[in-house]
Amino acid sequence: MDSDTFRDPSAVKAAEATAPVTVVAHRGDPYRVRENTLRSIASAVERGADAVEVDVRLTKDGVPVLLHDDTLKRLWGHDRPLSALTYEQAGELTYGGIPTLREALLTAGEKRLMLDLPGGNEDSVRAIVRTVRECGAGERVYYCAGAVAMLQVRAADPAAEIALTWTSLAPPRPVLLDAVRPRWLNYRFGLVSRELTERLHRDGLLVSAWTADTPRTMRKLIRNGVDSITTNRVDTLAAVLRKAHP
Repeated sequence: MDSDTFRDPSAVKAAEATAPVTVVAHRGDPYRVRENTLRSIASAVERGADAVEVDVRLTKDGVPVLLHDDTLKRLWGHDRPLSALTYEQAGELTYGGIPTLREALLTAGEKRLMLDLPGGNEDSVRAIVRTVRECGAGERVYYCAGAVAMLQVRAADPAAEIALTWTSLAPPRPVLLDAVRPRWLNYRFGLVSRELTERLHRDGLLVSAWTADTPRTMRKLIRNGVDSITTNRVDTLAAVLRKAHP
């Protein structure tokens, strides 16, 4: 995507007129299948996701893999930091359950992946961006996290599409927006109001919200004019959208 269009208000207005709310599956389909796995991605796609948000970290030997936490404890029962394990060791402990970013891109097919970078640093961001480039997946990937990681993504890939995660109602400073050049601002759902989305749209930004799991919250976000909703319940959001736009 041409970086000059990231904050072009006319481009945002055209997108609003033609595009429905984007359905983003949070870590795949985690209420049915273990999160951040290939089966979870495939299940989310089957249930109507437009994009799948996954978390990407590096193993000790520099392989980008899907895992939200910094250890294997919660998902896989091993209190071992991923950063202390090689890809082979992590695979042995999880019976091959932790997929690589390359495998995730293949599983998602034509669907987009929203890559969240928890604990991202310069080395990990460079490795992740390099993997996306090597897979020819630049048009199917966008990145989300806080300002530090997104500044690193922007440095590694001037053309990257970025959803800057923002956790305050105070707006990002113009100098940060100029440096990151996000296409999206990514908010916790409870912070989103109609006034917020209208202001950001006027500024040429799209608005994404996370993580909405009840029909009531989904409908409120739709009324408030968001462009994207991240959810653990893809089929529920798809059903709400069908009713809103029959």
